[in-house]
Amino acid sequence: MHPPGADTVLIRHGDLNTKSNTVKRYMEDLLAENIEALLADRSVPGAVERRWNRPLIHTSEDAVEAATDAATDAFGVVSASPALTVSTEQARILEAVAETAREHYDGGTFAVDARRADKSLPYDSEDLARDAGNAIWEAVDDEFEPAVDLDDPDLTFGIEVRADVAFVYLEQVDGPGGLPLGSQEPVIALVSGGIDSPVAAYEMMKRGSPVVPAYVALGDYGGIDHEARAMETVRLLSAYAPNFDMQVYRVPGGETVAQLVEEMEQGRMLSLRRFFYRAAETLAERIDADGIVTGEAAGQKSSQTIRNLGVTSRATRLPIHRPLVTRDKQYIVAQAREIGTFTDSTIDAGCNRVTPDQVETNARLKPLLDAEPDDLLERAEDAAADAELVDP
Repeated sequence: MHPPGADTVLIRHGDLNTKSNTVKRYMEDLLAENIEALLADRSVPGAVERRWNRPLIHTSEDAVEAATDAATDAFGVVSASPALTVSTEQARILEAVAETAREHYDGGTFAVDARRADKSLPYDSEDLARDAGNAIWEAVDDEFEPAVDLDDPDLTFGIEVRADVAFVYLEQVDGPGGLPLGSQEPVIALVSGGIDSPVAAYEMMKRGSPVVPAYVALGDYGGIDHEARAMETVRLLSAYAPNFDMQVYRVPGGETVAQLVEEMEQGRMLSLRRFFYRAAETLAERIDADGIVTGEAAGQKSSQTIRNLGVTSRATRLPIHRPLVTRDKQYIVAQAREIGTFTDSTIDAGCNRVTPDQVETNARLKPLLDAEPDDLLERAEDAAADAELVDP
């Protein structure tokens, strides 16, 4: 919902404001580039203005809602509002607010949220809010009895006044928050196509790290459906980062999986995870990535007890980032639905055949090393060396 004649998207960021001016300027430039890429990828007309504290998208009324949707998919954006741009003259602001009320306020309660950044203007925020409230009241009182509710209004009229321009808006659409993508170093994202790994990759992207997806093909224990599911979740994630390469490294792992199934019972899943980690580390060295991200959550599966996570993590020297480590499954599912990866992540692909009947929840490193193939980690390095890049 937007004021009549809305021509701008007002963008707000959060964590960027904690940075030094130099870093903040760098990150605001990255944010603008990422928003421009999202607009171009979706064929939404709009020009990004790189304003300090408040980036803007200048667009048309017909495209302002689509431009807002694009902006609120950009990592680093806390919220965005489709807005009408007017001069800072109080009379012009009140006129725009009244016109907006006649268009959109048709009953219930209202409030005015007015903010003035420039203290040299001949009115303050309280004056503006009071006078705007009166203008709204007068605009609609011939039609119905308006009512003010400052605590929980049905409709809020937003006014933000900067040094040279003012904005009138009706809603603040939430964005993901975080930091602009590209402001941190890249990481290898182990993607399985399940619910958790795409959400974990998204969370790392939200903190500014581009992800380089790696999928370990399980051979007869995975198959085309398992792989297709993983590729589709990556394709969905790539829509949030159209200016970043998200081709997938496909690592051959079928022979090793078959050997583990044949030779190991208890501890099999832990050794397989160690294989994944070493393969990811080898890929990271190739592309100069600085970490590995997984969808593991403490205690969610037998292989993810705190003891087991400690044992499996020793297969790599790189940090393993687990953004979901404290999250309940209900949160992860809700997040998967929100970002659009849930449906494809829940297609049954039959890969649960790898899981043994007797699981290990309290592993020790030496017994696990004694049980697994001696060359397991070397196999992982060789598999990563043979990985091929494929389009999701």
